[in-house]
Amino acid sequence: MVKEAEQFAEEDKKVKGKVEAKNSLENYLYSMKNTVTDQKKLGEKISEEDKKSVLDAVEEGIKWVDASVDADEDAYKEKQKEIEGVCNPIISKLYAAGGAPPGGGAPGGEAGGDAGEAPPSHEEL
Repeated sequence: MVKEAEQFAEEDKKVKGKVEAKNSLENYLYSMKNTVTDQKKLGEKISEEDKKSVLDAVEEGIKWVDASVDADEDAYKEKQKEIEGVCNPIISKLYAAGGAPPGGGAPGGEAGGDAGEAPPSHEEL
């Protein structure tokens, strides 16, 4: 019975890691979409070309999440890094140019989004 418990604990750990990585990716996608489309944040300061680049990356990420039901934790993390590679330079450029939104929240998972408000599921994006 102890052996079974250890086996299930390992499985639970894998599932937890996968769920956390998927949630992190979805939160990042939501945050990036919200950041470039919200006129109160960076939406009015971002060029149409940069906005399109971010939104295309976000849309591709959403489609990937929807199609990758069986992806593991590492795949979700890799996809997030890939999308961050597109979005972060654009957002950093805007922040460096003085385009920081009120409150100074960071884009992405750290302090992005409105406090106390849960992001919608990826279907709502």
